[in-house]
Amino acid sequence: MTTCSRQLTRDVLDKLPRKLLRNGRLFNAVVFLVEWNGKLWTIKDFSSRPWYVRWTVVPYLLHHEVKILQKLPAIPGIASQAFSIDRNAIAIEFLPGKAIGQCTSQEVTPAFLLKLEQLLHSMHQHHVVHLDLRGGGNILVDPQGHPAIIDFQSGLSTQWMPHSIRKLLEDMDISGALKKWLKYQPEAMGQRRKDELTRINRWRKLWIFRGYFGLKKKQ
Repeated sequence: MTTCSRQLTRDVLDKLPRKLLRNGRLFNAVVFLVEWNGKLWTIKDFSSRPWYVRWTVVPYLLHHEVKILQKLPAIPGIASQAFSIDRNAIAIEFLPGKAIGQCTSQEVTPAFLLKLEQLLHSMHQHHVVHLDLRGGGNILVDPQGHPAIIDFQSGLSTQWMPHSIRKLLEDMDISGALKKWLKYQPEAMGQRRKDELTRINRWRKLWIFRGYFGLKKKQ
């Protein structure tokens, strides 16, 4: 347990100024930004949600995300620190940046997309898949123009999975990067990436988990 995790109690958290980042839906946390001990933290907090949310899925979701992030130490572009505050909230090192869905092709360059692919490969080498990268919200363009990945609530450890299953899940992540090539830099994408995206999309039609808890996300 880190020093911050011992000190950042609920009582302390409730007294800190906060900036709301996302309110979310019923089964989503309220996400806000605080500064603590000279560092910015993203807080995911379910304390305002109904009791039947807080006492069923919440402990699993929060504990799961912290454990997944702790498997990814010292990878630039992925938060390296995360800890539980209480059974309803966690703190994650804040990564600044703009969601890729809000960016232009001048910002999402071929060099950026190559770095995104490298970041995904680094993550996969640590036996973690994200599984929610095909949209425009969980990939950031940081202030230096580098990729960052956030929100590992859907992430999984693949360390004990058969190679074939692990490869399918890693392909799901890779397809997120390939979709960004197709959207922002189709001329620079190359035929190999186009063929790979077509292949992944073909089997992805069988993927049953769409959106949050199987619910289709609002556009």
